[in-house]
Amino acid sequence: MSEAIGAEFRRERLIRFSDCDPAGIVFYPQYFVMFNGLVEDWVNDGLGIGYRKLIVEQRIGLPTVRLEADFRSVSRMGDNVILGLSVEQLGTRSITLGLHCFDAEGQTRMRMKQVLVTTSLETHRAIEIPAHLRAAIERSAA
Repeated sequence: MSEAIGAEFRRERLIRFSDCDPAGIVFYPQYFVMFNGLVEDWVNDGLGIGYRKLIVEQRIGLPTVRLEADFRSVSRMGDNVILGLSVEQLGTRSITLGLHCFDAEGQTRMRMKQVLVTTSLETHRAIEIPAHLRAAIERSAA
């Protein structure tokens, strides 16, 4: 993975029963759900924009166009993990995120690279990253 731009946004997360498969470990698609929640928290709290406002009022979408995932160690029900998000690249229409799930000792459970593209929810076509969103990302990276 490439070098992050600025600081990592983090949230603690308890692994719940609903996250796990019958083997008692996180069912891998649940990581994508957890990281989607982390992106929402980042837009809300890290960027101070408001995810609902971005989507519902401003009609700007952030669909995923690429995912790369690397599963390193299992997470079990009751584990407390830390989810981290960093901006790896800020393009004209895309944002590449580095997402990381690790335990309190720093052991990686799962890493992911995700590319989001800004779109108009009216046309469902890619648009340039809006100035206010770009400015917030750049501020958070400072």
